[in-house]
Amino acid sequence: MQISGAQMVCEALIAEGVKTVFGYPGGAIMNVYDAIYKQDGFEHILNRHEQASVHAADGYARSTGKVGVAMVTSGPGFTNAVTGLATAYMDSIPMVVISGQVPLSLIGTDGFQEIDAVGISRPCTKHNYLVKKLEDLPRIMKEAFYIAKSGRPGPVLVDIPKDITAEMGEFSYPTEVSIPTYKPNYKGNNRQIKKAIEAIKSAKKPLLYIGGGVVLSNASMLVREFAEKAQIPAVETLMARGVMGAKNPLLLGMLGMHGNYSSNMAMSETDLVISLGARFDDRVTGKLSEFAKYADVIHVDIDPANIGKLVDVDYPIVGDIQKVVEKLLEGIEDIDTDRYQAWRDILNRYDKLHPQSYVDSDEVLKPQWVIERIGELIGEDAIITSDVGQHQMWAAQHYPFDRPRQWINSGGLGTMGFGFPAAIGAKRGNPDKTVINITGDGSILMNVQELVTASEYKIPVINIILNNHFLGMVRQWQTFFYDKRYSETDLSYQPNFKALAEACGGIGYDVTTKEEFDAALKDAIAKDKVCFMNVAVNRFENVLPMVPSGGALYNMLLEHKDQ
Repeated sequence: MQISGAQMVCEALIAEGVKTVFGYPGGAIMNVYDAIYKQDGFEHILNRHEQASVHAADGYARSTGKVGVAMVTSGPGFTNAVTGLATAYMDSIPMVVISGQVPLSLIGTDGFQEIDAVGISRPCTKHNYLVKKLEDLPRIMKEAFYIAKSGRPGPVLVDIPKDITAEMGEFSYPTEVSIPTYKPNYKGNNRQIKKAIEAIKSAKKPLLYIGGGVVLSNASMLVREFAEKAQIPAVETLMARGVMGAKNPLLLGMLGMHGNYSSNMAMSETDLVISLGARFDDRVTGKLSEFAKYADVIHVDIDPANIGKLVDVDYPIVGDIQKVVEKLLEGIEDIDTDRYQAWRDILNRYDKLHPQSYVDSDEVLKPQWVIERIGELIGEDAIITSDVGQHQMWAAQHYPFDRPRQWINSGGLGTMGFGFPAAIGAKRGNPDKTVINITGDGSILMNVQELVTASEYKIPVINIILNNHFLGMVRQWQTFFYDKRYSETDLSYQPNFKALAEACGGIGYDVTTKEEFDAALKDAIAKDKVCFMNVAVNRFENVLPMVPSGGALYNMLLEHKDQ
């Protein structure tokens, strides 16, 4: 039996177990959308912008661990999707994006809505394909899913010309993938692992440096077990929040530019960094010459290109975090945990000296209080997404993340407008969880059209807008480093967020007090509709601690005269 290329795409998605596709149709992908209309193997959600489609697929992937799928058309449909691809690429998120392309005969002629999708996406995809023959389509779809989720995960683009989707042919979907040039190393080198174990046992001030790769490899529980068995203190990157659990006494907190005092001091004084799935991002290291300058470095990562890229590594281990930590656990059976007691005592004193704190107020809502209150009311039952800015850092600092995949944000690219569509994807993948997007009055407007999507598909995402009438993080830098020249950061002219939500079929709240916040959040959960909660917060609140750009981690701004 022969089927069209468009039908092959649908059959491949069904064979891969895809349940939800996010997308937006157009001329070059129309044949595939016609095939979608005729199938019932998966659900399609129509976003109102292609960027939102890819972010929704991203949120779905981050929250479930499955491959996210988005579909767009050619030309502007694809270019709108590029920000979503780059966001996923920077954070190593498994995703397959299917784009329509002009017919093969028109490629290179500047045809209507033609764009070089493969060329444009090369820097921001793990791999990409232009399908030139119908008989290659099933193999390419199989490979796309395999590449997206194996090794270091990432987004894969499949660009399909319109005539390929119309052509008829025999469909046989492969059961296995063979790519001779792509063989991820999962096990880790035993000799290097043994050396690392000896280094851990001989260290006096070891520190676990936990990155987002631990979440991606589903190794969080193993890493907790390792830390607890060895009694080694741990710090988490922005992407790793939830790995250790907020109440774990070994967790110092988040590391980096807005990390807490004890975490940054620990990295500055450690004699052995045990890096698991982290890539030594500049927001974490600060001034490289001062970063962990007294320490040897163990670096475990699935991607060999990450090891030694920024920091000299003494014990490089290429492998999957889960498999390597299993071997590390075996090797520390006889470890002397008392050896590190003095180190733990030092770090406890640092934490007491400058705890992660803020000055609360009954006069005006503090954004930190709002985030802590969400944790008190909902806690581990929530999935938290965020946009990018001050609200993102406050959420990372103050929410009590108990588990991996509970915290979803754009780390590497820092994409404003990510949070709302990502929350839609997360809610579709986790219908039993309360999904809250913590956002700002700047970020929320960047994909505000998704109010319509969430209303149409009855996806009850709660958007908490921490409204300070500023582009907050840029304003903070202008306060600290630009002599308060607030160039184009005042957002005093705003829509009526409550009315805007209601106009699109959702619900809205204006909140100015703690009592109003509690009542609004409880009501929003009960109403089970998409909502905008417009929370008026202190305009000039700053995110602290803060390491100035290019500064050493131990040189933190702990307070500011305007706060």
